[in-house]
Amino acid sequence: MHTPFTNSLFRATLLAFVAAAPLFSACNDDNDDPTPDDDNEQITTVTYKLTPTNGGAPVSVTYKDADGDGGTAPVIGSLTLAANTTYTGELTLLDETKNPAVNTSAEILEEADKHLFVFEPAPANLMTVTRTDKDKNNLEIGLQTRLVTTTAATGTLKITLRHQPGTKNGTSAPGDTDVEVTFPTTVR
Repeated sequence: MHTPFTNSLFRATLLAFVAAAPLFSACNDDNDDPTPDDDNEQITTVTYKLTPTNGGAPVSVTYKDADGDGGTAPVIGSLTLAANTTYTGELTLLDETKNPAVNTSAEILEEADKHLFVFEPAPANLMTVTRTDKDKNNLEIGLQTRLVTTTAATGTLKITLRHQPGTKNGTSAPGDTDVEVTFPTTVR
């Protein structure tokens, strides 16, 4: 048998649930039109091949982090270049966590308007690196370069790939880093 108190309590509880129902449905995370993430590239291997413009054997240097971020430390090669020499350069990037390995350079070229390579020699007068390829907006990319060494010296060459979807403006500031490698460098 229901008493007036029980009926009032039942009505109050039912009213509270009915009033709260829109709040629960408003927190629904379903998205009928999800947009894909524009994730950074997975890069395990970076090879920089430099060919002297006056002839001679190409020189290359490789960074390899077979297991990707974390885990085993990467293997970083050393770069040795001739003094007062001009080279044409080509970067090759791979994702070797996949089988078969993915040529990330090709993906970067397809999305060139979202990527920029930054080259930072230290000391700054060790060499100059000029990006020679451009995207559809006439902004430099950096998969292809011209590198000119100066006199004999030692230092480093840092290569950074900036991921800049929707923000690429020709500078290194916007976006985030896909990969950054510092090669010990000798010019002799």
